[in-house]
Amino acid sequence: MTDFGELYKKYAPDVYRFALYLSGEKSEAEDITSETFVRAWTSPEAIRVATVKAYLFTIARNLYRHSWRKKSRNVALNDEMRDPAASPEARAGASAELRAVFAALQQLPEEDRAALLMRANEGLSYEEISQALGLSLASVKVKIHRARLVLLKVRDA
Repeated sequence: MTDFGELYKKYAPDVYRFALYLSGEKSEAEDITSETFVRAWTSPEAIRVATVKAYLFTIARNLYRHSWRKKSRNVALNDEMRDPAASPEARAGASAELRAVFAALQQLPEEDRAALLMRANEGLSYEEISQALGLSLASVKVKIHRARLVLLKVRDA
């Protein structure tokens, strides 16, 4: 894919959804999506066509992690702080089960959450996820399995 507009049209919704699930905030997901494509566009390296989606998700995840680290340095955390997952849920008017699953998803470690989302929502192979996260194939499979078990407990509760 050499046409950047075509690349954007094809992958922007997936990158946005991934960023929204990671961040839990619509505005932050929009910023991450925009910045992901800016970085892909200005990258001196060519995008490997076989792993375009994983490449974009890697950029998005790194942008999320960078913004999270920046926020954690600037904001004092306390017990009264509202769960960031509640905002998109409230806007969508989702059911109680969906809210519980989304909250459980936010409680997963970021790396586990990213692996699960890449597999379940985006359909990436374990190998692509392994490359995107810089983990071994076995580690990716274990993280996804454990994350699924946590979400099953919420669903069954």
